[in-house]
Amino acid sequence: MTIYLPIAELSVNIFIILGMGAAVGFLSGMFGVGGGFLITPLLIFYNIPPVVAVATGANQVVASSISGAITHFRRGTLDMKLGSVLLIGGLAGATVGIWIFSLLRRIGQLDLFISLLYVVFLGTIGGLMLWESLNAMRRAARNEPAMPRKPGHHSWVHRLPLKMRFKKSKIYLSVIPVIVLGFAIGILTSVMGVGGGFIMVPAMIYLLRIPTNVVVGTSLFQIIFVTAYTTIVQAATNYSVDIVLAFLLMVAGVVGAQYGVRVGQKLRGEQLRALLGLLVLAVGLRLAIALVVTPADIYSIVLEGTGQ
Repeated sequence: MTIYLPIAELSVNIFIILGMGAAVGFLSGMFGVGGGFLITPLLIFYNIPPVVAVATGANQVVASSISGAITHFRRGTLDMKLGSVLLIGGLAGATVGIWIFSLLRRIGQLDLFISLLYVVFLGTIGGLMLWESLNAMRRAARNEPAMPRKPGHHSWVHRLPLKMRFKKSKIYLSVIPVIVLGFAIGILTSVMGVGGGFIMVPAMIYLLRIPTNVVVGTSLFQIIFVTAYTTIVQAATNYSVDIVLAFLLMVAGVVGAQYGVRVGQKLRGEQLRALLGLLVLAVGLRLAIALVVTPADIYSIVLEGTGQ
């Protein structure tokens, strides 16, 4: 069964699109990532124009993130105060990112830039997460205790000024690194069509020392508003959001996210990080191969003024 996408200007199999949305929604609820790092490459692999894939993929992230965040809020694993500080930086970063997106589209370098960004970020983050989680599981198998931090020992992040107490996360931390992290994620959301959870989650765990059980829900909370803002501005400035495609992805993503949260609660933290690391590496590897392998169609037709 096929359906026509008016903005992407092609027909697609509706069941494949629904399957993509459900799978990404499941991963969103399970890992606390928006899923944009996966849905955008999947859409590109399915021959959706990158411009449409980025803008519409961000829209799908909103639905699956809302579904997952509500579940975490009910379970008390969402830090609203920390999420709000992240959101301030995220909205500012998204505004800058949309300007960069429009600039790259005008000069005709958007597709290449998006692919390169994905390969670099996914390869680096996935590799680091997998290495750390495997070491953690190896220590657990040998009954070796984790390397404890010395009492009173803090990294340079914890010595920054403008500190704020986040009771839900049980930390006393400067708002500077939190806002900077949100700003960086906002740029990635606009340029890559991602929620940014694949970077935000490990950064909050390893850099800011926030408890893993709170990180997932808080990450989804910030992702909701930044991706929603990005989607609205992308639709208004670049006319690249396909409402039909977005609707199909959203419906499937909401359903998948509910099941993902249930599965994620049953796995240990290091197991979740190892699975996420493998997934991130797999997507990055697939994109890297696509950059070096000669395409089936060497030539493509570009419509003047559309960027497609």
